Amino acid sequence: MNLGTLIVGPREHIVAIAELDDTAAAELGPLLRDTAHVVETLCRPEQTYVCMWSHGRDARKHLHIAVQPVTAEVRARYGGLRSEQLQARMLADGDEPDITEVEQFCEQARELFRTITDSSAEHRS
Repeated sequence: MNLGTLIVGPREHIVAIAELDDTAAAELGPLLRDTAHVVETLCRPEQTYVCMWSHGRDARKHLHIAVQPVTAEVRARYGGLRSEQLQARMLADGDEPDITEVEQFCEQARELFRTITDSSAEHRS
C-alpha cells in the first residue's frame, strides 16, 4: 500500500469483526477514528479508505483493518482506479514506499497518536 497506510488489528487471534468481544468492539470505533485522524492530518488525502482484510489462502486468516490515504496523485499513478480495484493493483504491483519516508511517517504518526491520547486523557479527568 502507499505511504501513510496504517493497519489496525486485534492482539488476539480474531478473523472477523463479529468475533470481537464487547470491550474490543467498544474500543474499535474510537481507535479507527483516531487512526483516520492521524492519516488525514499527515497525508491530507482526498479520501481515506477504511476497509477490512482477513483473507488467507484458503480461509480467513487474521483481522486487519487498513486505513489508507488516497490522494489524486496516488489515483493518477494507478490510472484513476478507485476502491478495491486501486488496492488490488497496488498489492499486485508490489510497489513499496521508500523506507526512510516510512520511518519519518511512523515517527510523525506516533507523536500525533501521543497527542491524541494525552488530549483524551485530559478530557476524561
